[in-house]
Amino acid sequence: MRDPFIPRVGGILSADIAVPEHEREVRFHARVLTTGEHPLWREDLMNNAGTPIIGLGPRSAEYDHLPLQWMPHIQVADVAASAKRALALGGKALMLDEKDRWAVLLDPDGAAFGIVPVVPAGAVPPADGTTAPVGHIAWADLTVPDAAATREFYRQVVGWKVQEVEMEDAGARYADFNMLADDGHPAAGICHARGVNQGLPPTWMLYLPVGDLAESVRRVPEEGGTIIKATRGRDGAYACAVVRDPVGAHLSLVPG
Repeated sequence: MRDPFIPRVGGILSADIAVPEHEREVRFHARVLTTGEHPLWREDLMNNAGTPIIGLGPRSAEYDHLPLQWMPHIQVADVAASAKRALALGGKALMLDEKDRWAVLLDPDGAAFGIVPVVPAGAVPPADGTTAPVGHIAWADLTVPDAAATREFYRQVVGWKVQEVEMEDAGARYADFNMLADDGHPAAGICHARGVNQGLPPTWMLYLPVGDLAESVRRVPEEGGTIIKATRGRDGAYACAVVRDPVGAHLSLVPG
């Protein structure tokens, strides 16, 4: 993902989830994310620059109907128009702001996501590569049985453009999809539930960078989570780990 803090149609800036066992969940994520000599995340789950990128709220009565999924907040040109289009295409509204400042939606596969207006340029910190690494959403993707249909839903709702990514599974070739923001750079992925993505849940998967991935992986079961899938690079070091937290929500950890 290109600079994650650039305001743009289709860009993902943040994500949140409402969870039961809130104190335990905060401890789990704080322990798993704050690894390395210079952690990218603080124990309160803001990034190390103090910017709120991920939010972990208690599951109050107001949020009890929301699924236990991390929900990315995707910037769109017109919240009301995007929400209306989502409903027409088979999605559902979980929460709608009466002033059309945001909406929480469910796609036809059951993945939850939020839509927000494009944020003002001055509302996000610069990330020009000259500062120390900070916690951010490094990538987000969605794995579903029919990626082509889901791609079309998000293309129309968010305004993403599509770039095919050639894949192969047991000798058969197919395409997954990079979804491009309005600046032409990849903002998210939509993948078929096959090959390397087989067995992943049909929910938006956040990829969060950590300072020491091996240590984060070690802490997951120690704090009550489960390693679903871990991949290593040619050097034997962890490249990515899909984990399930103690209440059943999924996320991926990647090197910072």
